[in-house]
Amino acid sequence: MIEVVDFSKVYQLGKKQRNELKTQDKTKKAVDHISFKAHDGEIFGLLGPNGAGKTTTLRTLSTLIKPTKGTLMVQGIDVTKDEKEVRRKIGFLTNELKLDKHFTPAYTVEYFGQLHGMKKEMIKQRRQELFDYFDITKFQQKKIAELSTGMTQKLSLVVSLIHDPEVVIFDEPTNGLDIITAKAVTDYLQHLKASGKLIIISTHIMNVAEKLCDRIGIIIEGKIVAKGHIEEICTELEASNLEDAFFKLYQIHHTDVMKGGI
Repeated sequence: MIEVVDFSKVYQLGKKQRNELKTQDKTKKAVDHISFKAHDGEIFGLLGPNGAGKTTTLRTLSTLIKPTKGTLMVQGIDVTKDEKEVRRKIGFLTNELKLDKHFTPAYTVEYFGQLHGMKKEMIKQRRQELFDYFDITKFQQKKIAELSTGMTQKLSLVVSLIHDPEVVIFDEPTNGLDIITAKAVTDYLQHLKASGKLIIISTHIMNVAEKLCDRIGIIIEGKIVAKGHIEEICTELEASNLEDAFFKLYQIHHTDVMKGGI
C-alpha cells in the first residue's frame, strides 16, 4: 500500500526562477497538504493539469526529492527513513529517464539488473520475458541511438521493471507515444494490476485515466480537490463523464485561487 498523509512540498526560488515565474515570492508551494491511499492490485491515478503537483508527488514517493512536510509510506516504509528499501520495492518511470545511446538494449537491461543486485540468470530470464512482450528481442543488439522513439520508451519501461517491483510508479506513462506503443504500455499496466501489483500513475489525459484507473485523485494548484472512483466523482458533480467532472472542479477551484490572489 502507498499512504500519503498531509504531504506538502515547498521549493526555494532563486532570482532567475522568480523572474521566469514573474513573482517576488521567494518560495513556491508545489504540493499543499494532500492525503490519499493506494492499494495493492489497483491502479491509482493522479489527474490534473501541468504544474498541478503530480510529478512532485511521484518523485517524492520515489525518494528523488524530500518532502517539506507530511508522511509518505510505500509498503509500510517511510520514504525519508529507508530510501534504499523503498527503491528496491518500486519501479519508477519518467520521461526524463535518459539511456546511454551508445549501449544496446541487452547491455542496458543487464546493467540495471545488476544495480538492483539481481543474479545473471534472473536478469536473463526477466529480460527475455519483457523483450518478448514488448517486441524488443530483434533489436536487442542494436545501439539505442538507432531505435525509434517508441522502442526507446518501451526499453525504458523494461529498465524500470527488470527487478519485478511490488509498486510501479509512472509519470505520464503514454505521453508522446504513438498509438501502438501506448496500447502496449497500458495493456502491460493492466497485466501488472491483475498480478496484484500496485500501480500509481500521473496523467492529464482523461481517456487514459478512465481506461486504466480504479480510483483517482484530482489535483489542482497543489491540492487534491476530489478522490475516489470515477463513477462516484461524476455522480457527485452531476457530470456525464470524467472530462466534464474535471472541468467543473477546475473552474471552481481555479476561480477560488484567482480570487484569493486579488
